Amino acid sequence: MVQLSVLDQSTAAMGQPEDQAIRDTIELAGLCEALGYRRFWVSEHHNHPTILGTAPEIVMAAIGQATTSIRIGSAGVMLPHYAPLKVAEQFRVLDAIAPGRIDLGLGRAPGSDGMTAHALNPNAQQDAEHFPANVRDLSAWVSGQPLIDGHPFGELTAHPRSATSPEIWMLGTSDYGAQVAAHFGIPYCFAHFITDGRGVERALEIYRETYKPSERHPRPQANVCVWALAAESDAEAERLFSSRAHWKLARERGDLRAVEAPEAIADYPYTDGERLRMAQLKETALYGSAARVASDLQTLADGYGIDEIVVLTWTFDQADRRRSYELLAAASDLAGQP
Repeated sequence: MVQLSVLDQSTAAMGQPEDQAIRDTIELAGLCEALGYRRFWVSEHHNHPTILGTAPEIVMAAIGQATTSIRIGSAGVMLPHYAPLKVAEQFRVLDAIAPGRIDLGLGRAPGSDGMTAHALNPNAQQDAEHFPANVRDLSAWVSGQPLIDGHPFGELTAHPRSATSPEIWMLGTSDYGAQVAAHFGIPYCFAHFITDGRGVERALEIYRETYKPSERHPRPQANVCVWALAAESDAEAERLFSSRAHWKLARERGDLRAVEAPEAIADYPYTDGERLRMAQLKETALYGSAARVASDLQTLADGYGIDEIVVLTWTFDQADRRRSYELLAAASDLAGQP
């Protein structure tokens, strides 16, 4: 069966303090480890009233202390905001906290609006243009390998050094990320939940066809990150999903806000056009009973030729999110997987 991993975005819930979302993420990581999920990744967004994970490396450090076996990763570090050496140092420290369990997921997108990206790094646009070279340098520093001959920083080392090193992943929703991952011989994750699957087949095809084997990864390794929600029944899953559908509808109007409770939006006066859009969102989303969701994920994995799917789940109530992962783990027999 397909192996399952988790992406959590520390989402805000209406009426709840924002800082609780970070603590909920750390707690959820411990549960997912106990349930048998392979990885637990956290995202990076800035100036976002819904997605509150602004510093994945800090959350990862806390998760590293609270867990013992699950792989911990960033999905991802938006590299144009940062100097490669600093990221390498951060993840060398993380590898010291959780040796051999760290995934360094990289992205090129800003994870924010243009003004916020500029505030984080006034040279972000220029650094984005040098993304492949920065990935190359970061990979060398984080793995303890020499930089290219003649590099101006060739004598610098990212500390602390150790017997293990983080595993670098490239994240993306376009052909570009697939090409960069293939060029450097590193694993690739397609953010299916952002595009609703559009472009994933082409990106995976490009990645596999142009892959250049590396010492650590002699063969291409890919997965996809899918939004999914499991509940005790299809009807209950649809009720819980209404919170995300309502949020997506508001986002399309330019209204970013915390996730609202299903009860709070039950009588919302949708226009006919909005009702149609809600129906479209429900039709394309992956939610339902645990058996149904597990089957759908397996079908996706078989269709894409992958053996791992990363699951992202939003609910208003953290208890419902935890229950979704519990039900999906049982339906997928994660405890029985090697």
